[in-house]
Amino acid sequence: MEIALSKEIQAGLEAARTESLRKASWLRVEVDGTYHRVLRFWSTGFSLKAENAPQLRGLVDLYDGSIHLFQCLVIAVDEEDGEMLFEFKRATKVSNKAALDFEKSAGAPAGLITANAFS
Repeated sequence: MEIALSKEIQAGLEAARTESLRKASWLRVEVDGTYHRVLRFWSTGFSLKAENAPQLRGLVDLYDGSIHLFQCLVIAVDEEDGEMLFEFKRATKVSNKAALDFEKSAGAPAGLITANAFS
């Protein structure tokens, strides 16, 4: 059995759903110094509120609160249900330490003490 709701009620329900998604998420993207709240996030992309979403194409930074998670190349894919959908072309996880350019062996010492260190 299908229930028919008026357009006003459907619009109100959709607005409430979008608002709850926006409030529940700490994720945000930063583009040229401007932050945009992420409504939904999945492994291959994310969505922003369509009415104030920029047409992103290129490099963006994805944050969870103040924690920098990913540096991403994105493209705008589609608009559906008041959300602008974006897909990752590349999503590189941000690290808080420099990458090693050598293989670190499991039994390597943490540091070396020289013979005249205690004189």
